[in-house]
Amino acid sequence: MAVDYRIVDFAPQWRDDFARLNIDWLQRYFAVEAVDSRVLHDPETHILGHGGHILFAIDANERAIGTVALKHEGKGVYELTKMAVEPGHQGAGIGRALMMAVLRKYRGLDGRELFLESSSKLTPALTLYESVGFVHKPAPRPGSHYQRADVHMVWEPDQAL
Repeated sequence: MAVDYRIVDFAPQWRDDFARLNIDWLQRYFAVEAVDSRVLHDPETHILGHGGHILFAIDANERAIGTVALKHEGKGVYELTKMAVEPGHQGAGIGRALMMAVLRKYRGLDGRELFLESSSKLTPALTLYESVGFVHKPAPRPGSHYQRADVHMVWEPDQAL
């Protein structure tokens, strides 16, 4: 299914969509943890206010249909987090477009490490991560934010498939 969309940076009109898109998949597969709730309901403080970024896929009707974030953990370390695409738009390449856009954004930040935490239940997401150069590391990640995380990956661009 082809859909017309563009990738944009965070803007206040899509703030609630950041929560909506992520809460949808979290409730479908897991539970919304306290850390999720804090970040999703106040992204300005927990992501943008610390040097992070949030991107959205916006359709022709100006509706957010996907999102992804870079959360700055300090000292050039970033977490790729809160990636979501509406169920009705999955499989249309939106997740890959968001991934490529967020990797371009990361390259421009002069970061020294980009990691993510995920779950082995999310096979399509893991396949996407692997295809762009994320490599599995021992899990859980030291200092892991999430109870659901049994996957820890680090971006090594020379490992892209």
